[in-house]
Amino acid sequence: MTREGCGRLGRTTVGRRVELAGWVHRLRDLGGLLFVDLRDGSGIVQLVVRDLPDAHGLSREDVIRVEGTVALREAPNPALPTGEVEVVVERLEILSHAKPLPFPVDEEEAHASEETRLRYRYLDLRRPRLQRNLRLRHRICSAIRQYLDAQGFIEVETPMLTRSTPEGARDFLVPSRLDPGKFYALPQSPQLFKQILVTSGVERYFQIVRCFRDEDLRADRQPEFTQLDLEMAFLEDPEDLFGLLEGLMVHVFRETIGVELPTPFPRIPYDTAMARYGSDKPDLRFGMEIADVSDLFAGGAFRAFAEAVAGGGAVRALPVPDGAGRSRGELGKLEEAAKGLGLAGLSWIKVADGLSSSIAKHVPEAALQAVVARAEAKAGDLVLLAAGPAAKVALALGELRLRLAREGGLIPAGAWTPAWVVDFPLFKLSEAGSIESEHHPFTSPNDEDLPLLEVEPLRVRAKCYDLVLNGVELASGSIRIHRRDLQERIFRVLGIGPEEAERRFGFFLRALEYGAPPHGGIAFGLDRWVMMLAGERSLREVIAFPKTATGSCPLTGAPAEVDEAQLRDLHIRVEG
Repeated sequence: MTREGCGRLGRTTVGRRVELAGWVHRLRDLGGLLFVDLRDGSGIVQLVVRDLPDAHGLSREDVIRVEGTVALREAPNPALPTGEVEVVVERLEILSHAKPLPFPVDEEEAHASEETRLRYRYLDLRRPRLQRNLRLRHRICSAIRQYLDAQGFIEVETPMLTRSTPEGARDFLVPSRLDPGKFYALPQSPQLFKQILVTSGVERYFQIVRCFRDEDLRADRQPEFTQLDLEMAFLEDPEDLFGLLEGLMVHVFRETIGVELPTPFPRIPYDTAMARYGSDKPDLRFGMEIADVSDLFAGGAFRAFAEAVAGGGAVRALPVPDGAGRSRGELGKLEEAAKGLGLAGLSWIKVADGLSSSIAKHVPEAALQAVVARAEAKAGDLVLLAAGPAAKVALALGELRLRLAREGGLIPAGAWTPAWVVDFPLFKLSEAGSIESEHHPFTSPNDEDLPLLEVEPLRVRAKCYDLVLNGVELASGSIRIHRRDLQERIFRVLGIGPEEAERRFGFFLRALEYGAPPHGGIAFGLDRWVMMLAGERSLREVIAFPKTATGSCPLTGAPAEVDEAQLRDLHIRVEG
């Protein structure tokens, strides 16, 4: 007798005596005859149980062990991979009873609230859909390791307890018992450690690593998340990295979902992405490219547009395929949506038998025709026009572009459109008006822009790049700064003086003084990658034990209060 997996039985095992163990998936009691669908990690098989006293009282999700003989089914079930056979049970042992379930686990969708699902996560994870997601995640990680190992990368772990450094979000702090009043920080990323590793002679590093950020949550964000992190020594041109990473993407897609991605991926400058798509993570699965028509209205009679251009702003046009039939009411709702996105208003041109437009009284026919041509609109299309500060117009039209494409069914199912977005700005203005890093302060500036660093920092471009996929930022990386003098210049622009730099980054700055090679790398959002390949809309569907949108864990009750004795050991007093 052999121990088998339920899903591995078939015609070749007919007549074999087997031992199986698993969960009762479904059961049908016909009096003296009981049919049980038994499930384990390999699949499901039907059991036939006759006149066994131990079988009485079985319920769903009980754990049982059986011995029996594989036989052909009189009525095969083509919906099951094992549907040609069944196991005639001769011995049955109940290993564990299950209480009545708060929700069924044999269905693709869980008919329960997320709070309930996460409280009983051990049941939720038994559902076929989540089992598939976990296995897909495993295959993705396996494919990543296989590919990077073949490319000469080695996996190195970096610390979970480190010091607080600026990474763009709040740190999770861990108090030290041995050093009262001092704290570790959980890493937002292994950024400094991976740079130190290449300085240490690890020329090709990678890690599938846990990261932590104390920030507001949403469907594609968790307080603890997983990155594929990698770094290469002697990397100065991003193009030297792009080919390797495109090979990684091709390998993972082929090995996990059987899709062949065409290479090379497009390279789109940041300014172009914002102008054409209104986003630094453009969705290229459909057209509807935004056109700049500022020059067509500069100095014109339509004051709202002319003044926007004169003030350094922009006028841009968004084509909407087959949108000319929209009613005045529908166009009014679009304008309200635009106002909700920060625009002063929204104008339109309908391309039908001739042109009709909300601004026809103020703009000559020839100018409207030029707008339609620039937007590449055809008969039956609608062209939306917005004016104002260039950045605000870009973002608002980018949001409308995505919304209208979804509503109009313009996004093709099953399409995968990766692209590189390059030439990001090195700095941006914070809400308070101070200069801060667009990504992080260890990103190298473009060599051509170094003379602008202290005089016009907002014009400096970065050696930075994002990998976007179907409108989602999948990975972000950069060529790093490998010289202390340049790193200190960047700190000064950011308002970080020598004393603060030494206090916060002294260990890293010293490493740059001992022969740091040029280097660069990237970090992939692994959870997001799995989510997309699994066809899910939330990260919580591809993480075994996720947090809720408020950062809590219904399963364990975390975060929770701790004993006073623990707080005293840590020299912490809770007030309020």
